[in-house]
Amino acid sequence: MRLDIESEDRVGITQEILSAFAQRDWNLLALEMHRFHTFVHLENHAVSLANIQANLRQINGILRISLVDLLPGERRRQHLDALLSQLQDLIINLDGEGRILIANAAVSQVSGIEEKEMQGRLITDFIKESLSTFLRAEALNIEVSFFDQSFMADITPVKSDGRITGAVLVMRSPQQVGQQISVVQKSADTGFQAIIGQSQKMRDFKRRALRFASLDLPVLITGETGTGKELVARAIHDSSSRKDTSFLAINCASLAESLLESELFGYAPGAFSGASRGGKPGLFELAAGGTLFLDEIGEMSAYMQAKLLRVLQDFTFRRVGGTQEIKVDLRVISATHRNLQLLAEKDQFRADLFYRLNVLNLHLPPLRERKEDIPALVQHFVARTAEQINQQVPTLTEKAIDSLMQFPWPGNIRQLQN
Repeated sequence: MRLDIESEDRVGITQEILSAFAQRDWNLLALEMHRFHTFVHLENHAVSLANIQANLRQINGILRISLVDLLPGERRRQHLDALLSQLQDLIINLDGEGRILIANAAVSQVSGIEEKEMQGRLITDFIKESLSTFLRAEALNIEVSFFDQSFMADITPVKSDGRITGAVLVMRSPQQVGQQISVVQKSADTGFQAIIGQSQKMRDFKRRALRFASLDLPVLITGETGTGKELVARAIHDSSSRKDTSFLAINCASLAESLLESELFGYAPGAFSGASRGGKPGLFELAAGGTLFLDEIGEMSAYMQAKLLRVLQDFTFRRVGGTQEIKVDLRVISATHRNLQLLAEKDQFRADLFYRLNVLNLHLPPLRERKEDIPALVQHFVARTAEQINQQVPTLTEKAIDSLMQFPWPGNIRQLQN
């Protein structure tokens, strides 16, 4: 039986209420005190609400006694449990000794252990790190192993009066991290409607690309620099069966070989000087279940080509400095402005890798071959720029449009935009 005892705000009234319970041997299971209200949970026995009301109303200042379904703290915990159960992230709340207070449903799904069985146990029973890793003054982000699965863990200290009284541990799988990165990078326009162009060449191109989107196979996009190959890759992803998963991209020409290797494959703890203490997942792990876009694949070194070929053969790899084989399911879309077939014939690009990448091929035409699309592109870029600087969209004269259409645009759409 749960009761709400409403009373005046008088010193000692709660003590008198408790004394009344003790004198009558009413077993009190829980008590919560709020201003004007004392909430109690009594063990179920023969006593009736009318009997309780009759006895407690003899206490000066008692105004009303009524039944409630839950104590306020129980109601808050019920709502908190409902909220935590909807989160994909694994959330664990620790006390000042590193013992588990709360673990959400996602933790139980991964571990196979009910929350009640985990409560009171040390976090180090499940994650092989020192207690000082979890009970620290500053927030920390590390990679941890939890029931033989890898997670990125955010550890946030809980403090009271300057003392550390616990911590909140939020764990996300590499795939979840990749999806969050993908969402942040995603633009408002998705799919092929984001690609501006109604010329015959672009209509044919988009029709072919849309067919390829439904085929879960590697795609090689060729075209000059600045034609919008990454935009096409994302449109393919957004129109595919993987559209609700992550889309991550990397420019293979922008990083040195060693950096590109760690970015793609990640690295194990202590793999090299300066490496994160817990290791780090690479893009292949972060994009698992989704799509990885490798831009300027033609600039990749021979060593990296060999490593990439092995991944594409069975989608397994090892982190830099690691020994564990990691298997992923993802789609690879690559792009280049170079003629890979010609490079392969000259032994400047691995022919076997070229055949792996070139399962489906799309060639994006340069802007000079689709000049009919220039007016629409110009209007789009002008309108977007005007919005950014909070200015009314200007009108371009026919002479201005004609001048733009006569220019050869060697830098393609990127040059036109800039």
